[in-house]
Amino acid sequence: MSALKDITTDAEFQQHLTTLPSTTLLVLNFHAPWAAPCAQMRTILSTLASTYAPSDPPTISFLNLNAEDLADISESYDVTAVPFLVLQRDGKTLESISGCDAARVRAAIEKHVAAGQSGGNKAQLPPRLELGKSAFENGSIPPEEAKRDLSGYAPEKGDAKTAPEHTGQAHLDSAEPAPPTDTDELNKRLAELVKAAPVMLFMKGTPSAPQCGFSRQLVGLLRERGVRYGFFNILADEDVRQGLKVWADWPTFPQLWVGGELVGGLDIVKEELDTDPEFFKDYAVAKGQGGMAAPEAQKQPQAA
Repeated sequence: MSALKDITTDAEFQQHLTTLPSTTLLVLNFHAPWAAPCAQMRTILSTLASTYAPSDPPTISFLNLNAEDLADISESYDVTAVPFLVLQRDGKTLESISGCDAARVRAAIEKHVAAGQSGGNKAQLPPRLELGKSAFENGSIPPEEAKRDLSGYAPEKGDAKTAPEHTGQAHLDSAEPAPPTDTDELNKRLAELVKAAPVMLFMKGTPSAPQCGFSRQLVGLLRERGVRYGFFNILADEDVRQGLKVWADWPTFPQLWVGGELVGGLDIVKEELDTDPEFFKDYAVAKGQGGMAAPEAQKQPQAA
């Protein structure tokens, strides 16, 4: 069976690439040790990898890369979130997936493995889940009930619940408290985002492609001091962009947060460093290197 291989150095990554034929589908999983969803993604990929039998030449190769330790590789693939999956063949990116959606990951891998096969030399794909007969087909619902017009139906108080265990929505149960408002949900999300990494930068664009001069300067400042930081592209999510202005009571971007507390924009950060040159000492890794610790909720603008 195939396996998920950990890559720890740039040289090891490049060496692995040179051994792969152009027909092999390469699955790159970028992760960070602090992000809990990355552990789940590792389990998903390890399971998927085990369903593919070894072949010569290999049909598929699964690699696991620490996005923080291998920052240069991460930036070359424009990794802006973890977990972040890249599907590649013959040096060309076929698809990228941000987040931990097991069904989407499996579907994408199956699609691109199948597309890479020719003639009768098809890859052995993992078996799909077989569904049982519907309630109407197995006779548990009378034909006359199946034909009823339910377009105007509205549930009444005494009606049975509709499979709440499959919906994941506790508020379907009338005994549960009312769901939180949109503002409550956004504020909860913002409170999590500002603590997604010890140093969090909310900027316009990404570190590899800043979309404003102030964001570019702040990224350069952090990299010069070897600060490992997380970031969020506020141009990709209008809710976060507008909500953070109100929630933090700070109307402009970029915004730098340290330990879940707002430091401020570029000018404030410069003032802090003028006052205390060791301001980032606890978060530095190596001079001239920046971190790539993006939160799992990071979003990117859709291509036009």
